[in-house]
Amino acid sequence: MQATPSAARQRFDAALHHLRAGRANEAELLFRQVLAVDPHHAESLHLLGVIAYQTGRPDMAVDLIGKAIASDPTNASSHSNLGNLLQQQERLDEAIACYRRALALKPDFSQALNNLANALKARNGPADAIASYHGAIRLRPDDPEVHYNLGMALLACGDMAAGWEEYEWRWKTPQMSPARPQFAQPQWRGEAAEGRTVLIHAEQGFGDTIQFCRYAPLVAARGFRVILEVPTPLRRLLRTLPGIDRFMVDGEARPPFDLHCPMLSLPLALRTTLATIPAAVPYLHADAALVSDWGARLAMLETRGPRIGLVWAGNPRKQLIAAAATDRRRSIRPELLTSFINVPERQFFSLQKDGPAPPEHFRLIDFMDEMADFADTAALIANLDLVISVDTSVAHLAAALGKPVWLLDRFDACWRWLTGRRDSPWYPGLRLYRQPRPGDWDSVLAEVTHDLREFTVA
Repeated sequence: MQATPSAARQRFDAALHHLRAGRANEAELLFRQVLAVDPHHAESLHLLGVIAYQTGRPDMAVDLIGKAIASDPTNASSHSNLGNLLQQQERLDEAIACYRRALALKPDFSQALNNLANALKARNGPADAIASYHGAIRLRPDDPEVHYNLGMALLACGDMAAGWEEYEWRWKTPQMSPARPQFAQPQWRGEAAEGRTVLIHAEQGFGDTIQFCRYAPLVAARGFRVILEVPTPLRRLLRTLPGIDRFMVDGEARPPFDLHCPMLSLPLALRTTLATIPAAVPYLHADAALVSDWGARLAMLETRGPRIGLVWAGNPRKQLIAAAATDRRRSIRPELLTSFINVPERQFFSLQKDGPAPPEHFRLIDFMDEMADFADTAALIANLDLVISVDTSVAHLAAALGKPVWLLDRFDACWRWLTGRRDSPWYPGLRLYRQPRPGDWDSVLAEVTHDLREFTVA
């Protein structure tokens, strides 16, 4: 017997209940039962598309939400969600058009305005997005996602005074609030408290920790006792930082402390501007004995010309849809590097710990299986003349060690690299090679190949 419309409605309501409870499989089954009765049921098509997106089926999601819009073109959420899917596929003009249609239908749709700002930033740069972020905040002043996005756009434009304030909203976003440590002690925000103990704790990725650990000695210089809590793979390396009273790793029992500060909140606490970034390098140092050991080993190799470290891929983070999409834009298929790998009298060393394997014919020396942590990698880098890397932690490591770094950067660059620059105020020895258009690695690699032919060791 065919289901009645009322039975279909009951199944839709049950599916919606499962979806809100996080039971996507049960919800999908029931939504499909609704469509068996009413193939044009717009809400079921839309929500099936959302499920398909969340479960890693983007092409199916685009098709389903497109059908939902065909059934009900007045649903602003469907247009906005289709825009999100198209943006993930780097179809930015189409995504922007979707967001504008959503806003035409619902002018007070703050989420669509935030999504529009994200797409404008990806297509044209952060300056074009800031007005839309402000508009979304006027509609929803307490939306942490929009504040966080605005903070990154302001930082990318060099407005650090306002940017660091907005960046603090990251801890209220759905992706970061679960990871925020809960302390009875208050967060240090730059106030004088000489003689007290402050716990500085790492957050986010290895590269973030390497970039912002430079602030810990500055806190110690203000008269604090500093406890530095970092991921285990960084502990040996960061022990070279001066002035730290105690180093510890995630999961260890913490000693008593009076205040705490997340590592990426230190620039706000110390009122960092472009002019006051603590940019002296090196601020990290490889172990001298390890450096000597690697120097002896490399001296035994039959190599000619500069020694160049190479990284072509970041952490794919496949379990996080947005982060995985970002990694696809920042990473390079290794076979694309052929042009500069073939520059004569240059010896290339892989600094790629994981990721896609290079072609077998590449002239690459690879010791990465011997790298137990970042201290080992630092000792190897200390014996190289240049590091060429996509935007990942090894680029930060080499730059913090004072090595020249050529950063191969995607068009929609991370906020930390700013806009309209070839240099970095964070690392004096870093040179940026940024895509002139989304996805255009050919232009980047052609320029690198040219410069590599001219590169000499001072």
